[in-house]
Amino acid sequence: MVGYDSIDKAKLPKHIAIIMDGNGRWAEEKQQDRLFGHLHGVESVRDVVEGAAELGIQYLTLYAFSTENWDRPQTEVDGLMELLVNTIKKEVPTLNKNNIRLMVIGDIEKLPDNAKNELGEAINETSKNTGLNLVMALSYSSRWEIINAIKNISRDIQNGSLLAEDITQQLFSEYLTTKDIPDPELMIRTSGEYRISNFLLYQLAYSELYFTNTLWPDFRKQHLYEAICDFQKRERRFGKTSQQINNELNQ
Repeated sequence: MVGYDSIDKAKLPKHIAIIMDGNGRWAEEKQQDRLFGHLHGVESVRDVVEGAAELGIQYLTLYAFSTENWDRPQTEVDGLMELLVNTIKKEVPTLNKNNIRLMVIGDIEKLPDNAKNELGEAINETSKNTGLNLVMALSYSSRWEIINAIKNISRDIQNGSLLAEDITQQLFSEYLTTKDIPDPELMIRTSGEYRISNFLLYQLAYSELYFTNTLWPDFRKQHLYEAICDFQKRERRFGKTSQQINNELNQ
């Protein structure tokens, strides 16, 4: 069985991103409503965040709520927002105890005022923590992020603070919501779906992708360890040949 001791601590991914999928199906299998699944999904978040922090992972991004999720039934959206607020209130002391810093990416202005207020307080209260950076993607989609970046670049060109010739990959990255966050090296998706659902499209360009049939409410540290061990077996070439990579390692 793959466990904590199976992982090479010298080859950890700096940033892991997770699409937490399967809460609804998990609940339906138990003949419960979808919010029951979301509630139990919080337990998985706690366990995986703890596991990432124990390993020494620097960044963990969780896709919690997409811009498309606003189109779900209003009762589910309202329940998710209430769950978000209550969870943040409860978890801040634990985040501080474990030296975890909370960050958020997404179109936060669309969130209800109470959710925005709780998030703002939690971000402020954990801002000096120096361990794991826990990034919550809320009201987020990559297409929204990219269009928003293009709008801001266009405004800067119009007001004369930027020239079109100045635009590089690095500069474009500075206009994304992830400008202070390294690109993920490993992306995990649960529930057996094989797509990335408008999540970090630009940032995932060279990420290793890992898909598991495990539904999110059943996902625990053990599953995280398995994903990391799989990642550590892969050769990351970034467009180069294996021989080039080996030569670089032997220099």
